Amino acid sequence: MSGDIQNSFVGTWTMESSENFDEYMKAVEVGFMTRKIGAIAKPSVTVSVEGDTWSIVSATSLTTHVNKFQLGVEFEETTPDGRKVQTTFTLDGDGKLIQSQVGKVDSVITRELQDNGATMICTCVAKDITCKRVYKRAPAA
Repeated sequence: MSGDIQNSFVGTWTMESSENFDEYMKAVEVGFMTRKIGAIAKPSVTVSVEGDTWSIVSATSLTTHVNKFQLGVEFEETTPDGRKVQTTFTLDGDGKLIQSQVGKVDSVITRELQDNGATMICTCVAKDITCKRVYKRAPAA
């Protein structure tokens, strides 16, 4: 695996847009009130890699969700809405970071970079529902 690919995800990302997120949350069986809160949240996402351990921190004004993982190693994740799933992250040959969640309702979240690494597209799929969330790279502090 190329260190360049993993390092290209490193940084802080701010959400620019979100399409079909409420429908995706319904598909993974998130309750009404949690969906309403999730619909208005605009998370910032910080990705870091230290050795072979990745960290993805998603923060809003209400909550912070941290995933620490190694590629290809399954772990139990409690999602921000409280679901328990078995999660595995992988990098595919096209440089996409894929998060596979297996639980009561399975979900796949794919992160890919565009615009020479300035944009991260996050595609969330559950059942037959697809959500697209677009993040822009924040300037380095």
